[in-house]
Amino acid sequence: MASTHTEDLRLAHMIADDADALTMSRFRALDLQVSTKADETPVSEADTAVEEAVRRTLGRARPRDSIQGEEMGRSGWSARRWIVDPIDGTANYVRGVPVWATLIALAVEEEVTVGVVSAPALGRRWWASKGDGAHAGRSLRLAQQCQVSKVATLPEAFLSYSGPGEWIAQGRGAGFGRLLESCGRTRAFGDFWSYMLVAEGSVDIACEPELELYDMAALSVIVDEAGGRFTSLDGTPGPYGGNALATNGLLHDEVLGLVGDPKD
Repeated sequence: MASTHTEDLRLAHMIADDADALTMSRFRALDLQVSTKADETPVSEADTAVEEAVRRTLGRARPRDSIQGEEMGRSGWSARRWIVDPIDGTANYVRGVPVWATLIALAVEEEVTVGVVSAPALGRRWWASKGDGAHAGRSLRLAQQCQVSKVATLPEAFLSYSGPGEWIAQGRGAGFGRLLESCGRTRAFGDFWSYMLVAEGSVDIACEPELELYDMAALSVIVDEAGGRFTSLDGTPGPYGGNALATNGLLHDEVLGLVGDPKD
């Protein structure tokens, strides 16, 4: 039986194809235009071009749906909301580092049902729809199912994160420090990639203390459908808490005990 999400997932892939063409055409361009937003983060002409293209496509294909994007905010108030980060990892993009991706998600009555993460410079794409599992590959034809790891203890666990500064600023530095000390291996892969590595089973834990919905929506359904858990740092399931913890599920409660509440 075909999934009820098939058409939406197919549309998300088509949008990702278009986004990949736009982002790759300007990646490492010597004349790339970059400015600084009010929050002191960079935004490039490619960020804006991708979000505009996404909105045009959705306006034709799903005119009744609402859209929320990083660069242009929210338009419409449908129970079906597309949530888009045109380039997650813009700071990498503008410096020529290939770790960045376009994130596309669909939430229906606040439940994320479809997610696509496309990282063309890495030659990888991840996707999931509710109840249908998570997959990754260079294309739909070459897809493999994603499955989280079975690591059950922190001394064996591999943690990926973005950086310690925000943990300290959020008053969570002590708990994060204990997590770093408890894990057998730590690396700062950062941004979307940490969470996709959890979904693939290569990493066991990924977490960040401050994120926006567009940073997390697509990631959450992919991690969950790969058999993991994606919650906020207070343990609330889903991408709506302003921060994120993703694990293989086996380690989740123990990690929440370390970083769930500010302790500084």
